[in-house]
Amino acid sequence: MTTKRDYYEILGVQKGASPDEIKKVYRNLALKHHPDRVASEKKKEAEEQFKEISEAYAVLSDPQKRAQYDQFGHAGIDSRYTSEDIFKGADFSSIFEDLGFGGSVFGSIFENLGIFGEGFSSSRRRGGARRGRDLEYEIKISFEDAAFGAKKTINIARYEICDTCKGEGAKPGTKKTKCGTCNGKGQILQSAGFFSIQQTCPKCRGEGAVIKNPCVNCAGAGRAKLSKKLEVSIPAGVDTGSRLRISGEGEAGSKGGPRGDLYIYTHVKEHSIFERHGYDIICEVPINFPAAALGGEVEVPTLNGNVMMKIPEGTQSGKIFRLTGKGINRLRGYGIGDELVKVIVETPTHLNSEQKRALNEFAKTCNDNISPLAKSFMDKVKNIFKK
Repeated sequence: MTTKRDYYEILGVQKGASPDEIKKVYRNLALKHHPDRVASEKKKEAEEQFKEISEAYAVLSDPQKRAQYDQFGHAGIDSRYTSEDIFKGADFSSIFEDLGFGGSVFGSIFENLGIFGEGFSSSRRRGGARRGRDLEYEIKISFEDAAFGAKKTINIARYEICDTCKGEGAKPGTKKTKCGTCNGKGQILQSAGFFSIQQTCPKCRGEGAVIKNPCVNCAGAGRAKLSKKLEVSIPAGVDTGSRLRISGEGEAGSKGGPRGDLYIYTHVKEHSIFERHGYDIICEVPINFPAAALGGEVEVPTLNGNVMMKIPEGTQSGKIFRLTGKGINRLRGYGIGDELVKVIVETPTHLNSEQKRALNEFAKTCNDNISPLAKSFMDKVKNIFKK
């Protein structure tokens, strides 16, 4: 298994490098290692280097990704982001604007290498097809839904294929006409310095045709925004911040491109008596003094309903008991967490005269043997003052 190099090492910058410094260093390295600048026998090596430095830039130029990387290293990035997510949102275009192409001179190599930065989307296809935008949705769920899973119906607003023009963009009954800029080829040849690259036509965006009479419903876009109801499955074990990916439920692509994905972020509401710790839950249960002293059974709430739990004789306040398998279902795994029951021995209040008399009589019979914790504490105090 190949070990990834440190991103800071790849770019040759210090860990505290500023965003402007990272941007400047990346620009120089990208120009140096662009595959079109090297001999054919070294092109493969240059492509790998170009992709490596671009990945390092994509992470270190994004404050959120950079913080994740600084804390957890490559494991933090790989566990949270897909290959496409790593490059998503990274600004590659503005870095090369002074070349006279607005950055588009790098478009071909970015697409060929599977780099999906802003302005170089992998969703772009020959003919102008583009992948639909990914969508995000935050959903609030109950503690119980997080523990056991649930099905929820949500409403999202997203772009769908226009019903009027069926995604063509042209007014029904009319057709697209050949683009005069590229003569219907969808590509034009551009040069700058050492580059001579065939680029997507800016007029027709690679489609080879333009719309003279756009559809009135979608204004020629081929898509219209609609509200859509979806039933989503929330798996057991999610927690606040969990991200669920629903493939193909994002916005519809344009010009025949595929749909994007839908990402659902869960927010779990607090519970009135349970507190979550990983896949275990904690519950504090008050018990009276006789039950703690003499032992017995108490009724304890669980996520599956109440159960009877044995209390041994002489139980102290704060004692924790474990109910196996009464916690949270493990996310995408096997087994269930436990419930930890912390008993709180309750001091009696509002005693009547008879109850007070009985307690006073009981107190007269007490000695160190029945209060081991108090005796142990006082022994420690005595030892402190002896020193």
